[in-house]
Amino acid sequence: MNATNVPQPNWWGRNWKWFVPVLAVVMLALFAAFFAAIFAFVFGMMKSSEPYREAVARATANPQIVQALGEPIESGYFVQGNISTQGTTGEANLAIPLKGPKGSAKVYVDASQSAGRWEYKTLVVQIEGSHQRVDLLEGNDELEVQSEF
Repeated sequence: MNATNVPQPNWWGRNWKWFVPVLAVVMLALFAAFFAAIFAFVFGMMKSSEPYREAVARATANPQIVQALGEPIESGYFVQGNISTQGTTGEANLAIPLKGPKGSAKVYVDASQSAGRWEYKTLVVQIEGSHQRVDLLEGNDELEVQSEF
């Protein structure tokens, strides 16, 4: 029997040692990209909501919070809670992380929407590492904000 009669392995037989790990890495990357896209979509929707924008705007404009956290104040990535809207009604319960050069805090929001207007029941900032809480609704005659349609 000579060397020319030895059958050659097929493509799979020649390439499986590199193909299987590459396929595993590609599948893992696609899986991670899928969850990253869902994560970005959900948090993007939360951050574009009226209760989120209003809470961050009030917190970053409050002198007590600016003094405690320093400037610039930035919102964190991991917003906790939920927002649900249906037509012109809705509910929002959020915990929004804030951070500045001097420290960090959380803004707690409890709001409801009726006839297209958000009414804030709770809008409080808890400064982390202290017992200091700042009520962002205190002394504010206009507690409702018109929602954009």
